[in-house]
Amino acid sequence: MAAMKLSETLLERGYVHQHSAATLEEITDGSTRTVYLGIDPSADSLHIGNLQAMLVSRRFLDAGHNVILVIGGGTGMIGDPSGKSEERNLLDDETIQKNAAGIEAQAKSLFAGQTFTIVNNAEWLHSLSLIPFLRDIGKHFSVNAMLQRDSVKERLTRDDVGISYTEFSYMLLQAYDFLQLNEKYNCDVQIGASDQWGNIVSGVDLIRRKTGKSAYALVSPLLV
Repeated sequence: MAAMKLSETLLERGYVHQHSAATLEEITDGSTRTVYLGIDPSADSLHIGNLQAMLVSRRFLDAGHNVILVIGGGTGMIGDPSGKSEERNLLDDETIQKNAAGIEAQAKSLFAGQTFTIVNNAEWLHSLSLIPFLRDIGKHFSVNAMLQRDSVKERLTRDDVGISYTEFSYMLLQAYDFLQLNEKYNCDVQIGASDQWGNIVSGVDLIRRKTGKSAYALVSPLLV
């Protein structure tokens, strides 16, 4: 009996909610991809949604693809508005470093026996200069389109809760992560939960605008 293709495995296990390619097989079953999963260290342990994404990553590893786990030492200081009904409490650097160490240890356990890459986006985000970032990255983002992203729109429709510029800018930082990984590691796929769709597609668009290359988004159903 022939081994199942990665696309078949992901579909059978209910891991596929949406993807940006014409077919899922284009992402999963062709040439070797470099896939990235980002996790912000908002706690010192993975939650069940993170675990689902880690299991998807493990499937990519088992199928011969490359996987990069990005610990959000930079983005974790901002806070992703996706799925949040109000502003996050901002964590200090010491707490973020402690949480990041805990998540990294769990990742190494889950991926035991497989070769993968762990990076921390603080490496490039902490050294960003504001004016060059706004000129080189911000100009590629339409505020009109950003306001239509679910993570932003849901907050704007509530009278009692808005969204700060800090969290509004998170989308740009995540897209910039994808661009950095594309340039340094030839990373061409980002995975996550369905509430990350807008952020991930923003990175796909940024890579296309800056480099002319194709990149892909693949998200799983959000666990609630």
